[in-house]
Amino acid sequence: MAAEEMAKLRCMPKTRCTVKSLVVVLFFLLVWTMLMQSTFVPNKALLCRQLDSCSDDNKLSLRSDELQARERHSPSTLLPPKRIYKSNGYLWVSSNGGLNQMRAGICDMVTIARYLNLTLVIPELDKKSFWADPSNFEDIFDVQHFINSLRDEIKIIKSLPHKFNEKVRYDLFSMPPVSWSNEKYYSQKILPLVQKHKLVHFNKTDSRLANNGLSVELQKLRCRVNYQALRFTPQIEALGNKLVSLLRKNGFFVVLHLRYEMDMLAFSGCSHGCNDEEVEELSRMRYAYPWWKEKQIDSAEKRLDGLCPLTPEETALVLQALGFERNTLIYIASGKTYGGERRLAPLRAAYPNLIKKEMLLTPDELGPLQNHSNRMAALDYLVSVESDVFIPTYNGNMAKVVEGHRRYVGFRKTIKLDRKQLVELLDLYQRGRLSWYQFSNVVQEIHRDRIGQPTRRNVNPKFPKAEDYFYSNPQECLAPLTMSTYDDQGSTSFHY
Repeated sequence: MAAEEMAKLRCMPKTRCTVKSLVVVLFFLLVWTMLMQSTFVPNKALLCRQLDSCSDDNKLSLRSDELQARERHSPSTLLPPKRIYKSNGYLWVSSNGGLNQMRAGICDMVTIARYLNLTLVIPELDKKSFWADPSNFEDIFDVQHFINSLRDEIKIIKSLPHKFNEKVRYDLFSMPPVSWSNEKYYSQKILPLVQKHKLVHFNKTDSRLANNGLSVELQKLRCRVNYQALRFTPQIEALGNKLVSLLRKNGFFVVLHLRYEMDMLAFSGCSHGCNDEEVEELSRMRYAYPWWKEKQIDSAEKRLDGLCPLTPEETALVLQALGFERNTLIYIASGKTYGGERRLAPLRAAYPNLIKKEMLLTPDELGPLQNHSNRMAALDYLVSVESDVFIPTYNGNMAKVVEGHRRYVGFRKTIKLDRKQLVELLDLYQRGRLSWYQFSNVVQEIHRDRIGQPTRRNVNPKFPKAEDYFYSNPQECLAPLTMSTYDDQGSTSFHY
């Protein structure tokens, strides 16, 4: 029967024309409907912002609706408009250090490229440092999101044009920019170089842009790169979300960045609690890396100056003094603890619920990340940002960058340990010169205002290295500071 009907239709040209017309009309109706749906929410949100008459809840709802609307449509509707500008040349950078040192450096390089109107090449990641991680940018970060999300600021390309092959081969125009430099340095010293040669290669990216004294627009761009454009790959994000979800099932959890690792101990020269064999091993490692400038180090003196990571034993006492109960779930965000389980034993005795990512994820899930320290560090970063409390035992790059990220997402509690005072208190307590009650009270008191609350970044133009780090307190990107905010945060109680 269907075949007969089809035959009749083929014999009726007028009907065929009518059907075609109907299809065309339906197609245009469908396109019109989709366009109306795609523009409705953004216009609603725009109207609300223009009138400034929406409640906070309505604004949040509008933003949520807008995001959902964007997600329903093709990727092209997600992209900001391209910024049209005449490029002065290409900025090619080789990042140095671990994950978070490179992360901050990449944010600076984007900001410098935008300020000088350059085209940025996707950064190269450090493969020669202690960790020897062979990962490329696209193995850790979502490279297409990085390019697309910043297209209204700068043009980012995945590789240098072929015409620069010879210059690259002979390492021409390669240099480390001066540390802690401001806009004037880049406009007066770097821009003429890149205008002349059309390419400059920065072979170091750590701390190459000043903490303070920059325009608010550039500071906010640093934040935009850090908290929006530098997104981890979908695979890493999915595993990080799974870790957070598993930890959340138990309710409250703390992330302890226990930086008692071989590389940090060797680099800092800290050997408190180590035996003679371990001290010798750490010393040999320090001499094996020529770019670690300090060689002869007085470990005891450095510890008293607060420049050493706390040991697991010291950490256990500090956590107890701060009021963390024995059953607290603690996620250790770090690599292998120097000395292994033997050194972790005192901490585990005090807090049996110590968790590592290897205990929560399967070997198959962790397989692609194994032997890639920066990818593993990315998981720890995601969990650290989302934890109820974040406690670093050493003020390294991860501690600083996570602290700033937690401020950015709502001043989540980050206990920044005062190691200089703590080691003095620990020694007094362990010698019997302080009671537990006295020790605990003093530890809580000195950390009452060190919990990641709103505070102004310290400025010291003569010694920029001594200033508060921009990425630990990006105050230009945060809510305005008021004295009432300080007062509210100051009444925090240390009982968990």
